[in-house]
Amino acid sequence: MIVLTIIIGCLIGVIIGVNAPIISYTYSSYLAIAIIAALDSVLGAINSYLNNKFDMKIFLSGFFGNAILAILLTYLGKKLNIDINLAVIVILVGRMFNNLGSIRRYYMKKF
Repeated sequence: MIVLTIIIGCLIGVIIGVNAPIISYTYSSYLAIAIIAALDSVLGAINSYLNNKFDMKIFLSGFFGNAILAILLTYLGKKLNIDINLAVIVILVGRMFNNLGSIRRYYMKKF
């Protein structure tokens, strides 16, 4: 069920993305950091689902909470003229690779 939901969400995202207007350069860094945070949450949810620990409330709070926190840190970094968003990207991408590694190990053991 969760895989079907993820596939439907991705298809909706692609359809909206193709028909959406182009984001200006001013907001592109905020959108990029929010997408990375959302992908981190999705990979974490898949990992939790495979380990039978998935909880929709935790996923939704993490999905929106991580995205909002990442956007706020990017905003703060722009105001302070410091690249805080690079630190956020390093942390989130590191977590994404950890989750992807766990997912990969799960399927390697299964097959």
